[in-house]
Amino acid sequence: MEQDKNKNALSHAASWFVKWVLNNKAVSVLVIILLILLNLLLLPKVSYVFQPLFAFFDVMGLPLIMAGVLYYLLNPLIDWMETKNIKRIGGISIVFVVIIGLLAWGIATLIPIIREQTLGLLENWQDYLASFISQIDSFFQSDILSQLQTQLTGNGDSLSTSITEQADDVVGTTVTGIGSVFGILSTTVLAVITTPFILFYLLKDGHHLPYHIMKLVPSKMREHTYVLLREMNLQISQYIRGQLIVAFFVGLMFWIGLSIVGLEYALTLGILAGALNLIPFLGTFIALLPIVIIALVVHSPIMLVKVLIVFFIEQTLEGRVIQPLILGSNLSIHPVTIIAVLLTAGNLFGIPGVILGIPAYAVSKVILAHLFNWYQTYTGLYDDQYNPAPKPLISEKKRKKQLSLKKKLR
Repeated sequence: MEQDKNKNALSHAASWFVKWVLNNKAVSVLVIILLILLNLLLLPKVSYVFQPLFAFFDVMGLPLIMAGVLYYLLNPLIDWMETKNIKRIGGISIVFVVIIGLLAWGIATLIPIIREQTLGLLENWQDYLASFISQIDSFFQSDILSQLQTQLTGNGDSLSTSITEQADDVVGTTVTGIGSVFGILSTTVLAVITTPFILFYLLKDGHHLPYHIMKLVPSKMREHTYVLLREMNLQISQYIRGQLIVAFFVGLMFWIGLSIVGLEYALTLGILAGALNLIPFLGTFIALLPIVIIALVVHSPIMLVKVLIVFFIEQTLEGRVIQPLILGSNLSIHPVTIIAVLLTAGNLFGIPGVILGIPAYAVSKVILAHLFNWYQTYTGLYDDQYNPAPKPLISEKKRKKQLSLKKKLR
């Protein structure tokens, strides 16, 4: 009798274990996550296995990124040429000839001007910055502001001293940054030489890449994997094309505007503004700093007013015309999220993190959304769609954006 009771107890415990552990989908998901985290924990212990891969990306990383960016920019044009009965090789050849022609024109006309302005700006930048700091310091040490500082802080010199110290740090950082730019010049030259060859083969055979990737994926996972890859590709391609085109127009508007008002180094500052515009929200305001300094130091306060008018016109055209037409609803990321991603990525990875943080976040968002959908389906914990919270109202504009995105993914 006692033996039967023990058997029943063991049987009950075994059935409970099978029901709540082995056959529990939620527990299975948690075990999978635990195993993934355990593998990530052990990766540093076997990092030597990946040394050849790291060496490959040290040499080929920059050319691959540059070729990938140009591929997303030029591939729609090649596809359009194919619809006009122009063979792909012919279209690629035409695009390369046009690019070479534009580069030759730029080298003959713009490069000498950019070189002269850049060298002059780098040579005089420390003097400009020192003069700007002196003007700011004398402004804060004026009689009226000194009395106001004394009332606010109890120390008339603290505010101007703090500003001077911060500006000195900016000078040191600027000089260090210029040195690092020259340090990576050789790597950039190698990348520029290698990129056209990679780009040619990407444009020629890149549209066949999804087919070859799908052959490596298990047959039951191919449909979901293909949808995931299409969404990721859509997010990256729209972001890259949109940001590059917007940056081009921003640089062009600054160049034209600053040239009209007669600011020194207009072309170089316009190119700088366009390049920094690749950093969402913050880039244009960062580019405005050297423009303001040069306007005050080299010219006069009236030039500063003209520069601010140019900036206001540029921001209006960019926000009301260029971005809605070109970017549209590419990413649908909340501005607060963008700022948080920029600050976090910049803190972790520096300038590359600031530039690549938003597309990396967009791709991660797509992957996590698909993983969560799989988790919902696998566990069965979300079958009931009941939600006691009031449903948020979706504007007609946002609804159209969602429908447009769905059509692109079909």
